[in-house]
Amino acid sequence: MTPEVLIDALGVVDPLLAGASRLMVGVAGPPGAGKSTLAVALASARNGAMVPMDGFHLANSELRRLGLSDRKGAPETFDVAGFVHLLRRLRTAYPGETVYAPAFTRALEEPVAGAIPVFPQVRLVVVEGNYLLIPEGHWEHVRPLLDLVIYVDTASAESRTTALLRRARARGLDREAAHDWVFRNDEANARLVASTRSRADVVLIRRSAG
Repeated sequence: MTPEVLIDALGVVDPLLAGASRLMVGVAGPPGAGKSTLAVALASARNGAMVPMDGFHLANSELRRLGLSDRKGAPETFDVAGFVHLLRRLRTAYPGETVYAPAFTRALEEPVAGAIPVFPQVRLVVVEGNYLLIPEGHWEHVRPLLDLVIYVDTASAESRTTALLRRARARGLDREAAHDWVFRNDEANARLVASTRSRADVVLIRRSAG
C-alpha cells in the first residue's frame, strides 16, 4: 500500500472523526486491490479497530454441504445477516461494552469467532470487504450502517490479478489451479464489485502492486 493512498484516506476520515463518538468507515473494492492493507493501516493510524467482512465466510464444511466450495468468496458464501447484526451492535453498543468480531485466518481458510475485540473507547471502526456496496438482498442493509465508504482499486487489472495469483499459489494451488481460481472465481466477484463502485463516497487508486 503506497503512503499516498493512506494519506488520502486519512484526509477524508479525519474531519468526520473529529465530530463523531464512533465513526464507521467501510473500505470496499475488488479482490486483490489492497483493501485489507489500507483498512489495517487506517485503523492503526487512529487507534481504531479493523473488522473484516471475511470473518463471516461460511465454514468450509458448510460450503461443501451447499455445493458452493468452488465459489468461495462469492456473496452467497457469507453469513450476511450475521454481518449486518454485528455492524448494528457496533453502532449502538451499550456504554462500556466490548463487542467481539470474528476474524478470518488464511492459514486455515476459515473464520475464527470472537477474535477481534472492539473496545468501548474505540472511536474509529474500519469495516473491510468486497461487498459493502451491494444494493440487493441482506447486503442492502450494510451501506446505511457505514458513515463513509472508501472504494480502493489498482491502476491496472493486471497488477491486481498478479497479486491474486500469488495469493492462490501461497494457498498451495498449482499454477493451473491458481489460474482457474483467479480468472473463474475471483474475477467474477471483481466484476460484481466494480458495478457497485459508484455507490462509494470516495474512490482511491493504488498505483503500484504489492
